[in-house]
Amino acid sequence: MRSIIVVFMLFLSLAANATIDTYEFKDDANRERFQQLTNELRCPKCQNQNLAGSNSPIASDLRREIHRMVEEGKQNTEITDYMVARYGEFVLYRPRMSASTWILWYGPFVLVAVGFAVVLLITRKRKRVNEKQEDSLNDKDKTRLATLLDKGKAE
Repeated sequence: MRSIIVVFMLFLSLAANATIDTYEFKDDANRERFQQLTNELRCPKCQNQNLAGSNSPIASDLRREIHRMVEEGKQNTEITDYMVARYGEFVLYRPRMSASTWILWYGPFVLVAVGFAVVLLITRKRKRVNEKQEDSLNDKDKTRLATLLDKGKAE
């Protein structure tokens, strides 16, 4: 039990000593752009964490690179294009509209439409089967059924 506590304390001390990146900006607009970009771009290593929240070394390098580019006056699209060129569309939380991402953008709508069509076809088929079963009685069976129902009411 003591060894578990020692290991736990060791991990806590490592987390407490983690470095926090601090960057100097020319103005508040650059700071806001930097924060926006690091929140919108995904860490290539962490997979589902943005650059601002990731502690991985590659995220630190990318934040430093974004800071440099923001301070050089590059536009957000230039910075995003640079990241996509190096790491692919994966770094974008909202992939761009292209032939390779159509399934991401339109796939859910297609699946909902297909599901609706399947449900519609199944209900129509069941309705036809039920109507067919009702019509399957010939005249003789209908009169016999009516007689039995009348007899059941009389009792």
